[in-house]
Amino acid sequence: MNDAPARITGAVMRAPTRLGLEPLDLAPLGRDEVLVRVSSAGICGTDLEVLDGHLDLLPTPVVLGHEGAGVVEQVGSEVTGVAPGDVVIMTVAACGRCPACLTGRPGYCVRHESLNFSGGRADGSTAYTDQAGVPVHSHFFYQSSWAEYAVAHTSNLVPVAGEVDPAVLGPFGCGVLTGAGAVLHTLNVQTGSSVAVFGLGAVGLSAIMAAAAAGVAQIIAIGRKPDQLARAAAVGATHTINSTETGDLGAAIRSITGKPGVEYSIEATGNAAVMRTSVDVLIETGHAALTGVAAGQTLQLDPWSLIRGRTVHGTTLGDAPPAILLPRLVALHRQGRFPIDKIETHYPLADLDRAIDDARSGKTAKAVLHP
Repeated sequence: MNDAPARITGAVMRAPTRLGLEPLDLAPLGRDEVLVRVSSAGICGTDLEVLDGHLDLLPTPVVLGHEGAGVVEQVGSEVTGVAPGDVVIMTVAACGRCPACLTGRPGYCVRHESLNFSGGRADGSTAYTDQAGVPVHSHFFYQSSWAEYAVAHTSNLVPVAGEVDPAVLGPFGCGVLTGAGAVLHTLNVQTGSSVAVFGLGAVGLSAIMAAAAAGVAQIIAIGRKPDQLARAAAVGATHTINSTETGDLGAAIRSITGKPGVEYSIEATGNAAVMRTSVDVLIETGHAALTGVAAGQTLQLDPWSLIRGRTVHGTTLGDAPPAILLPRLVALHRQGRFPIDKIETHYPLADLDRAIDDARSGKTAKAVLHP
């Protein structure tokens, strides 16, 4: 067992829009905690929403980051299942005992908010203190992975077997899990079917990669920018539609499928109007999965379209058991069938501001930090 470092560097948000790298003192591990040396951490839309003050989820000051991967450095006295030297993906924390957890859907754990958004442990303690001795909140998704080291929990670690570079794995624990899980678990798409994907950020592109791996015949990517559509084609979309240049989207989709619509759709924009469209383009008995966050908005649907057999699924983290799906996705990546590296752009942690700007502007589909 390695000795834990006494001082690390982390990205501390003091208040919305106030973010900077700071030296932090690291507290001793709890009995059920694991210290992970972070190799990669994605920048997710949820991080940006918190940073911009649009999602008031966390107390401040706090270290953000909830898509991390790395190498286990140290384990608490009661930890089993991982050991120092293991490569792990960090994902959502869960209690492991409630009905949602026991049925393999930890994203709906009854303790989801307290474990992932409290900013600390159950006793109120945090993993970090700043140089003035003031506690800095941690444990965002029980990891706060925009830092050199993350303190994780046994419930949100997925070990990775085989030869794989942890530098590409950070985004797997949230955005990739959400998009791929929506395809493979929420919708359980069938080989030879048709899928429309609305929104071509990391979630939508992960959905496209999963659909390609599942043998979907027609994967239609709908976006607004040529570079987004090019990325979609590079990772498996069979057809692309620029929504700003297409007057009748439904007609464009019907011309591709030769049917009244698609059998499945994935919505990954967080726009209520696009959510409506993702349902409207379904054939009768088709299925739509909504992954985008549209809190406070109203989604209007024609009841007749639902009576005709269409189903709308809301989904958190793709309804997927991470311990099962994440190793499967990593295996697909190793086989060249889940080309996550084609959508990632890598930045040292010191270039955090540039990485955030590129993520916001859409210059990169997935910005990945390397402490």
